[in-house]
Amino acid sequence: MTDFATRRRMMVDTQVRPSDVTKFPIIEAMLAVPRENFVPDARRDTAYSDDNVPLAPHRVLFEPRTLAKILDLLDVKGDELVMHVGCGYGYSSAVVARMAQAVVALEEDEAMAAEAQTLLSDVGADNVILHEGSLAQGAAEHGPYDVILVEGGVEDLPAALEEQLKDGGRIACLFVEGALGAVRIGYKSGGAVSWRFGFNAGAPVLPGFERKAVFAL
Repeated sequence: MTDFATRRRMMVDTQVRPSDVTKFPIIEAMLAVPRENFVPDARRDTAYSDDNVPLAPHRVLFEPRTLAKILDLLDVKGDELVMHVGCGYGYSSAVVARMAQAVVALEEDEAMAAEAQTLLSDVGADNVILHEGSLAQGAAEHGPYDVILVEGGVEDLPAALEEQLKDGGRIACLFVEGALGAVRIGYKSGGAVSWRFGFNAGAPVLPGFERKAVFAL
């Protein structure tokens, strides 16, 4: 029988801490949430690898290093409302829920959303609201948000998501530029978002987040 608790500790000790992520709430959350439960059954044995875990076409669960470094940069506080765009089966929502006041977990895949609801309940993530709907449209009825985390690659960020971020809020996106990807943190001030580079990472581009084609005559 696989000892997932040991794998969880190894994930933190070999992937998270060496990436200069040392904030206690992040370490505690990633040690507490059983990552293997939030992936397809066929992927359980690779849940703690240092790669993104495929969930569906163009959909992944971020590798532990990427998620940990994003959370380190976002610095989520205990009184903040977070929207997690592309929650999949809910792993990152469960992790963030241990740091935030509440999380709105947004998922457009009906089957994944239903499974996420059950899995989040199983780990006692009672401060997570599962919202089924278009990832590109966000969940305006629950916002505005202090923090937005987009789990997947982005070429163009839908305007609806920027609009749902509070002034003074932060948003994390993995922008895909050719073969490279760069995680950037956006800070909203005066209605505009300014971006700062965080680190390099990779992920497939989310449906609805592709660069719009420009037609020239």
